[in-house]
Amino acid sequence: MLKSFFRNKDSISPQRKKELLEFCKKTGIRFNSLELLDLAFHHRSFSNESSNNRHINNERLEFLGDSVLGMATATFLYQDMVENPEGDLAKIKSVVVSEKSLAPIARKIGINRMLVLGKGEEKSGGREKDAILADCVEAVIGALYLDRGFEEAEKLVLSLIVPEIRKVQQNKGQKDYKTLLQEHYQKKCRTIPVYELVKKTGPDHDRTFWVSVHLKEKVFGPCEGKNKKTAEQNAAKLALESEGLL
Repeated sequence: MLKSFFRNKDSISPQRKKELLEFCKKTGIRFNSLELLDLAFHHRSFSNESSNNRHINNERLEFLGDSVLGMATATFLYQDMVENPEGDLAKIKSVVVSEKSLAPIARKIGINRMLVLGKGEEKSGGREKDAILADCVEAVIGALYLDRGFEEAEKLVLSLIVPEIRKVQQNKGQKDYKTLLQEHYQKKCRTIPVYELVKKTGPDHDRTFWVSVHLKEKVFGPCEGKNKKTAEQNAAKLALESEGLL
């Protein structure tokens, strides 16, 4: 699929080339192939609206970048936290590579302005959707890996992720509200919270999940999230706040 995308290198306009070069300058990265970087910004909503560009989207790059992101982050944590058990490393990794961490990073480095979206997705506010932004961060990482190799991709990952790791290490990052709630109620009531998926809304590619949490006779929520796990975390946070535990 990539070969067909690169047949016509003149497909990038002078203005788009300028934007891509400015993005590289801002993020401190260099691409041999601007066409590959440009592909990383193409959301599937764009390709879905054009029969000629059906396979021109960033999903394969996102798949690759997710693995590079995970490997680089895991390696850093392994070397940085030599006294900590595997469970501590896994918790931090799950936070810093999550949608909630990656989407703000995407906005900070200007990915929201670089996205190429379909008309429908553009109208529905896709340029600011956390899921699309987080996926594009991974696609850019995947593109850099293909273009310059793992070492350069790792440098980019660490420049973006290490500040997030430090926040979590200093207890300034996203808290695991589900764990906090469960630990409290196991001690207090010898029972655990029960999460209920109330409903799902939106098309398959852009779902919103609504979850409530039951604490004996009390119910908190429903709270929303772009995936079930996020909705559960939001419901747990609501319960902790309502019970005066945050």
